[in-house]
Amino acid sequence: MSASIQDKIKKWLSLRNTAVLFLVVYFAIFMIYPIFKAFTGSLHNWNPLIDQYDFVGLDNFKSVIQNKLFWDSISNTLFFAFFSVLFRVIFGLGLAMLLYSKLTKFKSFFNGMFYMPTITPLVAVSFVWLWMFNPQFGLINNVFNLDINWLNDSKYALPAITIMTIWKDFGYATVIFLAGLMGLPKDVFEAADVDGAGKFRKFFNITLPLLKPITLFVVITSLISYLQAYVQILIMTEGGPGTSTYVISYLIFDEAFVKYNFGTASAMSIILFVIIAILTAIMFKLTSERKTTS
Repeated sequence: MSASIQDKIKKWLSLRNTAVLFLVVYFAIFMIYPIFKAFTGSLHNWNPLIDQYDFVGLDNFKSVIQNKLFWDSISNTLFFAFFSVLFRVIFGLGLAMLLYSKLTKFKSFFNGMFYMPTITPLVAVSFVWLWMFNPQFGLINNVFNLDINWLNDSKYALPAITIMTIWKDFGYATVIFLAGLMGLPKDVFEAADVDGAGKFRKFFNITLPLLKPITLFVVITSLISYLQAYVQILIMTEGGPGTSTYVISYLIFDEAFVKYNFGTASAMSIILFVIIAILTAIMFKLTSERKTTS
């Protein structure tokens, strides 16, 4: 082996080792350590303002479980996540089917147009919709001739935030589903046409089953994101009116950076982590069972 080839191999190994070391350090600092710190903090009465860090065992978890606001925030979080994920998938897949079948010439234009809200900062979108939901001069009430005080009524505040989130994010699902549709084998659909299958039959018997992996990806990534929703709550309602739009992430923020109960906030974070892990595992389990039975 020539010296030049040996030098290239050594250089490649050096670059690879450097990249691996960087990834290890990155995960250790920004993922493993925060999780470890949250777990240890959940076992302490922790207030950094007064340098308090007293071991209390599971007392923080007991107080969280006995806190009615915590369970209300869990309920709000599940409501928000369920409907956001559901309509993100429905609208994303529906629009992807439309773009794939009807608008071939302008597919790139409409794809980019619907994806634009997704890459727009959530802070900016939240402020725009804050104006749109204004009961006096907001666009929503004026266009649809409604008289609803969206963000100041406990019945409508959380649904309003959910509507805004769906509008902002379903373009992402559209792009993913459209890529999946373009990769489907055409010979399967041609065989279905020969057998005389209609559009609905092809959609439910061929398209949906073939898109299951992509649908699972969209559902899981969306679920993880929406269970941690925070920014739109902070900007649009600050948890109000009352506590009607408190979600778990906002409650964690309130406990940590308003009340400075970092121990309680850490316990809530661990519980949220467990909830996300369980729901993700259930989704994988259900999908694997369907693959096995099919």
